[in-house]
Parts: sequence; structure tokens; C-alpha cells
Amino acid sequence: MQATLGRKGDYSVRAVLDISNHNGDRRKSREIAEEMDIPVRYLPQILANLVEHAILTAEAGPNGGYLLARPADDITLLDVVEAAEGPIRLDQCVLRGGPCDWQTSCPVHIPWNRAINALTEELTATTFGELALQCAAIATGNYELPADMPPHVIPTPRRPRIETTGAPGT
Repeated sequence: MQATLGRKGDYSVRAVLDISNHNGDRRKSREIAEEMDIPVRYLPQILANLVEHAILTAEAGPNGGYLLARPADDITLLDVVEAAEGPIRLDQCVLRGGPCDWQTSCPVHIPWNRAINALTEELTATTFGELALQCAAIATGNYELPADMPPHVIPTPRRPRIETTGAPGT
């Protein structure tokens, strides 16, 4: 089973992370697209959705661009994921297409719902201020993966650097 974001969620998280990494600096959509490998034609839809959900602010014009609508420490990973992909919840039986003779829940419903609750708690506890700090540590080679977290099984090729311009969350 894959536990990954859809394209809209992926690009939304990348865009907010880029802006968090450049805290205080207005970012043009082309800068975000280039830095985070997001298709430049698709990014305006992503950014408009984030503005609509009050995660970003936008200013038009030659000096315009995108900023966080509030400090990075006040924007959670759950805020951005749900803005992009909708609420994380269990609306139907996880045993799709199989026989479900239970009116309100099947035996799998309770442990699956507990797992969803644990996921939402972790996403709520993770802010873009923290993620920007981790990005900076990774970029400088000072990030140590926690012992209980294995690295990606399949490495994801990315740019070798992400520049940051100051203290995250400001």
C-alpha cells in the first residue's frame, strides 16, 4: 500500500515549503515552479487554491508574488494537505466491493480509523516552520535522520540544494 499525496497535494506542500524556505521574501510562481520542480502551467491553480484557503496571500504586479498568510509556525502540514486534497476521513468501508453486513462499521473500521486519527494528529503537529528548519539542515548536511525512520526505499531524485534566506516562521 502506498501512503503518498496526490499530485495536487504534493505540489501544494512543495509550494508552501518553498515560500517557507524564503520566509519574508515574496516569491514569483516561476521561481517556485523552478525551485520545486512543479509544472509552471499547473502551479497557478495550486497557488490560487492556497490563497483561497488563506494559507498564502498574493499580490499582482511586477513586485508582486506570494507570501505566507501567517507565520510558518502557524501553518500545519494538515492545513495544506486538506486544502489540496480535502479532509482526511473515513467515509466508507475500507473493504471496498466486498461483502459488508455491518450497518455502522466492520471489524476493520476501528483500527483503520485509529490509524487515520494518528496520521491527522502527526500532520497537525508538524508546521512549515519545522519543515523549513529541516530543509536548511538537509541542505547544509546537518540533518540526521531519526533512528526509527528508515530512508526512502526508492530514492527520489531532487535538486541538490534548497536555499533559505532566514529564520523560518518569521
